[in-house]
Parts: sequence; C-alpha cells; structure tokens
Amino acid sequence: MIRDQETQSLLEEGVRRFVSEVLVPAENEVAETDEIPQQIRDQMKELGLFGLALPEQYGGLGLTMEEEARIAMELGRTSPAFRSYIGTNNGIGSSGIVIDGTPEQKEQYLPRLASGDLIGSFALTEPEAGSDAGSLRTTAVRDGDHYIINGTKRFITNAPHAGIFTVMARSNPDIKGASGISAFIVEAGTPGLTIGKRDKKMGQKGAHTSDVIFENCRIPASQLIGGKEGVGFKTAMKVLDKGRLHISAVAIGAAKRMLSDALSFAKDRKQFGHPLVDFQLIQGMLADSKTEIYAAECMLLDAASRRDNGESVSALASCVKYFATEMCCRVADRAVQIHGGSGYVSEYAIERFYRDVRLFRLYEGTSQIQQIIIAKDLIKEGNI
Repeated sequence: MIRDQETQSLLEEGVRRFVSEVLVPAENEVAETDEIPQQIRDQMKELGLFGLALPEQYGGLGLTMEEEARIAMELGRTSPAFRSYIGTNNGIGSSGIVIDGTPEQKEQYLPRLASGDLIGSFALTEPEAGSDAGSLRTTAVRDGDHYIINGTKRFITNAPHAGIFTVMARSNPDIKGASGISAFIVEAGTPGLTIGKRDKKMGQKGAHTSDVIFENCRIPASQLIGGKEGVGFKTAMKVLDKGRLHISAVAIGAAKRMLSDALSFAKDRKQFGHPLVDFQLIQGMLADSKTEIYAAECMLLDAASRRDNGESVSALASCVKYFATEMCCRVADRAVQIHGGSGYVSEYAIERFYRDVRLFRLYEGTSQIQQIIIAKDLIKEGNI
C-alpha cells in the first residue's frame, strides 16, 4: 500500500541517488577493509534510514510493507553490507518489540533504534538449532523478579555492534516444542553476555556476524517481550514473515544491479567483431534474467500489499522469499557467464556479488524450509 505516491517517489529517488553517489563508490573499500566507513554510517543516520519501517510516533518513517519493499529494492543495488547494517533496526532487530512489546518497552527502545543511536540484533539461531527454531536450547529460568539466561546463539547479524538483542530462549523446560519459548530484550554490556569473534564469511564483507554467549546472564523480568511467557516462537515467526519479504526485495534489487552490469558489459565487449549482445545465446540469458526479476517483483509487491491490508501472508512470504532468492542466484550465475573470464576476477563487481548473494538462500529460513512451509500450508488450507 502506497499512502502518498509523491512522497514515496521522492523517498525512492533520494535513496537511489544515495546508493549511486555514495554507496556504490564505496563498495571496494568495504570489501577490502571489511568495514563501513564511519562517515557513511553518519549519513545513514541523517537520512533516517535506521527508522524507515519503525512507527512515526517513535521517530521512524512508519513505512508500509509495500513502501519498505520498494526502498529495500533500491538498497539492494549495492553491497549487501550497507543494507544489513540498517536492516536489523528496521526488521528482525526491532520487529518483535514493535509487534508484541509492552508500551514501556516500545518507549524505551524504539526511538533510539529509529535514530540509529542504538543497533538492534535478533538472536534466534543456535549451533544445533537453525532451521528447526523450535528445538533451541538456550534457557531463561525465572528467579524472582529476574530471568537467568544460559546458551549460545550463532551467526547473529550485527552482534558486534548491537546495543540490544531480541533473544529467544526456553522459559519452560517441561515444554519441549515451540510453546516453551519466550522472547526477551537483553542489553549489550549486561554481565554474563559476551560476543564471540567475527565470523569469516564467503562474502558480504562489512556485514558482521558472530556468536552471542550467555553465561548466567541475569536480566529483569520486565525485559520479557510483551510480559507474557510462551509466545516467543509466535513472535519470532511474525518477525520472520516481514523479514522474508524484506530480504526478497533486497535480492530483487541485487538481481537488477547484476543484470544492469551484465548488460553494460555485453554491449561494450566484442567477440568475433561484434558486441556480445548481438549473440542470441547471450540475449537468452539476458531475457531469462529480466523475466525472472519481473516475476519476483510482481510476487513481492502483491504479498506486501496483502500484508498491508491485514491478510495473513506467511505462506506467500515464503513463496516470495524462495523464488526471489533462488532467482537472484540464477541471475548471478548468468551474469558471471556473460562476463566470461572477467566475471571470475575481482576487477568487476559481479565476482563479489556472486559470493554475496549466495547467503540470501540461507538466512531468514533456507529455501528448503520455505518449501516445507509452502507445502504444509497448501496441504492444510488447500488454497491454490
């Protein structure tokens, strides 16, 4: 749902210009140093990018899902690290508080998340509980007016920078499934909370992940999201529904960038006395990429609009995430092929994008998990 087309167009144009003029020129520096320059972080704060999706009453822009998706597609046209740094504040790092937090929790944390003065992080995945989130082992034992948390979280985005963590932990050891899980807000610096070393990843330099370890980490009971035990898994799933649409938008934006780069290369590069675009096999790869990008974008905007209208879109979000991220990797592969040997060297951005976008098929639920969600919904609801 677009609330005001003129305002939305101006916002998209501003983000597009920021991406083209500031972020794209800094891609190589980020890839080489594994850091986002501080001046770019400051510019992101000035532009309000940390609060795009947060409610206006807390200092955010309050974008609808469709509006957010359109902005995320623009941000997807550059290194994923930039989007990742602001992404947790707009998505998984704040959504649990926005959706299910108490009024006091919202007042305490959302304004600082919206301004970028506080970085949020979502701590769900564990060494032995990734796709099967219901089997997590981190515990939160009630002790008077506090909870004591023990456990390890793995691959946690923005953990080295986070000021708060939304932590999923088992508050009722007698319930083995999802119903025993609760969600908590844990502030960085709390005794018993430590951050592991940064993970060395295949790609996405500048986007930092690490373990988050809890050893008798004692937090006030008031940090229980929503003040209610046993609903943390439901909170996590609602957070992931939104996050999957957001990641789909980023994947589509990345696919557009890769196709644009491949098209430019194919126009300039000559073989047998002709530009590559004159050859029909090259044209076929370009056409397939354009078609799949168009299909993914249509799926995304439809699902986002449905969510804005209050419909349950869990299965549709999985459809979009599954198709868009798989599509993005197919486009990446074609773009490398169009570049030929040049696509395998770091002189061209496609070599980096090829590695960066591979992660899209893993986080926010692997492609195989999306298939299971889609199939189960189809079997249960019968909606074709």
